[in-house]
Amino acid sequence: MSLPVKNKYIDLINQTFYFPRHGFEVRNNQLYFHDVDLMALIKQFGTPLKFTYLPKIGSQINKSRTLFNQAIERYGYKGSYYYCYCTKSSHFSFVLDAVLKEDADIETSSAFDLDLLQRMHQKGKFPKSKYIICNGYKTDAYARNMNQMVADGFENLFCVLDNPEELDVIKRHASQPIKLGIRIATEEEPGFLVYTSRLGMSSKTVKDFYLQQIQNNPLFKLKMVHFFVNSGIKDTTYYWSELTRLVNVYCDLKEVCPDLDTLDIGGGMPIYTSLGVEHDYPYMIDQIVYYIKTICDSRGVPEPNIFTEFGSFTVGESGGSLYSIIGQKQQNDKEFWYMIDSSFITTLPDTWGIGQKFILLAINQWDKEFQRINLGGLTCDSQDFYNSDTHTNQVFMPKLQDTEPLYMGFFHTGAYQESLGGYGGIQHCLVPAPKHIVIDQNADGSFDYQVFAEEQNAESMMKILGY
Repeated sequence: MSLPVKNKYIDLINQTFYFPRHGFEVRNNQLYFHDVDLMALIKQFGTPLKFTYLPKIGSQINKSRTLFNQAIERYGYKGSYYYCYCTKSSHFSFVLDAVLKEDADIETSSAFDLDLLQRMHQKGKFPKSKYIICNGYKTDAYARNMNQMVADGFENLFCVLDNPEELDVIKRHASQPIKLGIRIATEEEPGFLVYTSRLGMSSKTVKDFYLQQIQNNPLFKLKMVHFFVNSGIKDTTYYWSELTRLVNVYCDLKEVCPDLDTLDIGGGMPIYTSLGVEHDYPYMIDQIVYYIKTICDSRGVPEPNIFTEFGSFTVGESGGSLYSIIGQKQQNDKEFWYMIDSSFITTLPDTWGIGQKFILLAINQWDKEFQRINLGGLTCDSQDFYNSDTHTNQVFMPKLQDTEPLYMGFFHTGAYQESLGGYGGIQHCLVPAPKHIVIDQNADGSFDYQVFAEEQNAESMMKILGY
């Protein structure tokens, strides 16, 4: 007796992954996302469609807090844990509302970020007692905004210095004492294009920098050592060696700086971009707390407060993009194309810019046979395609039917895509678009300069973002 052939799309998913998982499940051959009926969503709003599932933001924040606090209790760790959301992942008002509802603190990247927080404070959503970790290159505008917020009573604003010259910028605008952090440059992974991150100061210079320029200046108080491992938090020899090295840098500074009491380990907690992997969050967080405590104990240094800056981890898994398949093409014997009703360059720029992979699933027709395909966008740009998923290095979709349109979705796309795609005119890290000048030449050979567009201002960005 021959076994039935398992060539349906649902068979492929069940044979490839543990399924259902991570909020995905199938009912009546249609995909649900955290109990949201995606076909009903498409029927009501059409495609292309982006969505943000707000409850996921709160659950991610609470997951991290729970795991860090469990590790703190397990090891008798004396410091406290603080969860910061890094706004550059998504600046939208509805995202900040969800983050602040969970009493999270905030990490910023530019001057306009502080305008945004002022707006949230005016609405009664951001109290002056919250922590504000100011990363990013310190321009005069950024320094002015920091000084204004400190003057207005935001008592827990930390200016994290990326290089020694930034201290001069802060001095020009500081009218009252301000709390400082110092970012330490990490060593990049072997094989990276450079040896040392361009962000932060050399660990060999920070102690002298503190003693010579900060220690005796009444305007400044060093409270934080900050670092960020660019490849993210991973269970690798590289990550643990960098963590060990940088915790020791904290201990070196603590020996000469009694005000120092906080270690910011940055972000990089992984999210699920495939159904075929598993992240052991409890183990990773347990080991981070263990390493910090063990090193501090061995050095006779009190354990610092621990800050994290999770952006993608906070908002990434809340997002999704839904599309219709509007046509198909066969270019040769092997390459079969499905065309979506949008462009990857516009709506998912990370897929072509850095080759980022996301969870990709059909929305309907899970009971139909599947085939290997390439996905093409609407533009005539040769890079507007997607044909390699994380788990198989290829893409499979149900075969198209004459009787019913096929819909598909990319999931866990909630971080960065809108700002990188220039949604409504916003830019990455809220760095404003520059003034644009059009130059023409007159008949007499002189030049004529016309201002086509002024530099973006905070008010225009706030309007786009929903404040």
